[in-house]
Amino acid sequence: MTSDSGLTSQESDDARYIQEVLNELRQMQETPRLVTSPHELEALEREIRQCTDRLGSLLVAHHLQQALDSAALQAEQEQLVRQWPKPLKNDGRVKMGIRTAQGHTVPVWVTYYRRKGQRRAGKRHAGVYAGLVLLGIYDRCTPALAAEVSLLAAMLGSLDEAQAVLADRGIALDTKTVRLIAYRYAARARLEQQLDTAVFKDTVAGRRVVISSDGGRLRLRESKRGPKTTKGRHRYTGAWREPKVLIIYVVNTEGKREASFAPVIDATLQGPDTVFALLRTYLQRLAITQADQVLFIADGAPWIWKRVPHLVHALGLPAAQVHELLDFYHAVQRLGQVAALRKDWSAKARTRWRTQQRHLLLQGEVEQVIAAVRVICRGRNSRAIRTHHDYFVKHQSRMTYAKLMTLKMPIGSGAIESTVRRVVNLRLKGPSIFWGRASAEAILLLRSYYKAGRWNLLKHMATSHRALLEA
Repeated sequence: MTSDSGLTSQESDDARYIQEVLNELRQMQETPRLVTSPHELEALEREIRQCTDRLGSLLVAHHLQQALDSAALQAEQEQLVRQWPKPLKNDGRVKMGIRTAQGHTVPVWVTYYRRKGQRRAGKRHAGVYAGLVLLGIYDRCTPALAAEVSLLAAMLGSLDEAQAVLADRGIALDTKTVRLIAYRYAARARLEQQLDTAVFKDTVAGRRVVISSDGGRLRLRESKRGPKTTKGRHRYTGAWREPKVLIIYVVNTEGKREASFAPVIDATLQGPDTVFALLRTYLQRLAITQADQVLFIADGAPWIWKRVPHLVHALGLPAAQVHELLDFYHAVQRLGQVAALRKDWSAKARTRWRTQQRHLLLQGEVEQVIAAVRVICRGRNSRAIRTHHDYFVKHQSRMTYAKLMTLKMPIGSGAIESTVRRVVNLRLKGPSIFWGRASAEAILLLRSYYKAGRWNLLKHMATSHRALLEA
């Protein structure tokens, strides 16, 4: 526990440091430096930025300390402590360093609440700094710094790249610290997402909504039985796993994506049931029952289509409002595979047959396409052709391309294909890249919200403390 004299001394030190930086900046203003080359100009800019960043950090510390000492925040701290899942006891004020977005670590005095019965000499991981939690400060980082670190971890190619960019900005963090900040940031956001029952600020009421899902590919580092390696490391397998990705977007009366509505994107490794649970949550918060038209579009993956009817029923959507559509280009690809199985045809004949069936699909003549496939289902490849025939029969009701084109709705799932590439492939998939499951989940969430243009919503979730009260 500390006395008020220590806090008063810290305040006087802060005021002195702030004045010193102000004097340094004033001296730079009064004595202009003559620069004669790009290198000298860059050096001047860096020197000025270092001063202003130091001043910014000191000002943040000053305002932060004032907030922590205010009666209003102290009252909120007491209320948070009363609501905490475990009984807590005031253990007095301690001095700790907080990293700011300007790249400096500044000291503040904050009250620490420990678990009742915990030894004072023990570690403080079992307690909580209630004032910092209320201000969204976790892992000793201000919200702005934690958001920036997490954003760079999501948008750049690796954590090493994120660390290098931060270092160039004057923020000295090692790669392990970058990883810890970003992954915990994502974990808090996911917990808050699961608890939050509030609707989105924007809704799909009166709009035409397109919903799609698909799977990507990445390699997970999974523990393997057996002795450790000669270097003492655990053995692992690098099995390919399929993260499930979803997208919800809105199209206008011409079938073009509405720029005024940021799409909803998310991804998970937890399997199809989890991704459909996420879909249900998002659609409920977007007020999907008030939408004008709802289109589910995807490839022929059975895990998608066997869950769509249950989702529609759970959401309470009327049948007249909902359309299910098999991606047109996957259907055409199947036609090409059928034609390729006719070894007795020339290349020109295969192309002509596929083009004819493609036109029939667009005209809504699905039965004629099925009949045409059935006619050529003979010879040594008849079994393979029959498999494709059954595929068209199974999805016949989802090939209403003529109707959807009349309604000016998309007939291709290019949006989800592009989303899988941008969210998964360009960040998590690559030669010799292996992920831990928790690490992959974190990057999937961060990158999904970043690519969707909903980063501010993720920041709100990651800085909330409500999930901690449910722990």
